Formats: sequence, C-alpha cells, structure tokens
Amino acid sequence: MANTYEFYDVKTRSKIQIQQANVHKTKFVSDSGRTTYALRGATDDGRSVTKFVSKKDWETLDMAEK
Repeated sequence: MANTYEFYDVKTRSKIQIQQANVHKTKFVSDSGRTTYALRGATDDGRSVTKFVSKKDWETLDMAEK
C-alpha cells in the first residue's frame, strides 16, 4: 500500500502529499441517505483536506475509519 496519499489543498491551490499515518477514511451520509466515501488527511499546519474515492477503493484500504 502507498506510504503517502495525494490531496488537493484548496488554500494553497496545489497538490500535496500526506503520510499514511495522517490519513483516515470516512463516510458522509446525506439527508436523502446517499453515502459518499472519502479520505481525510491532516496537513502539517493542522488543516484538514478531503479526497473523495469510489466505494470499491474505500473498501480495499486497510486504515482506520473515523
């Protein structure tokens, strides 16, 4: 599995690499019941970044869900 994950940082308008130890997977459920799968990472200065992924990719990742 990858040691880093690539995210897009909206504040700096650039792609950044975040270590796997600082990434967890999460689900967002809308009021209508639709589930969206994502990875959440923490930048060096403590901000959160999100990367949306497919359900298939989300299920294959071996990391903590928060």
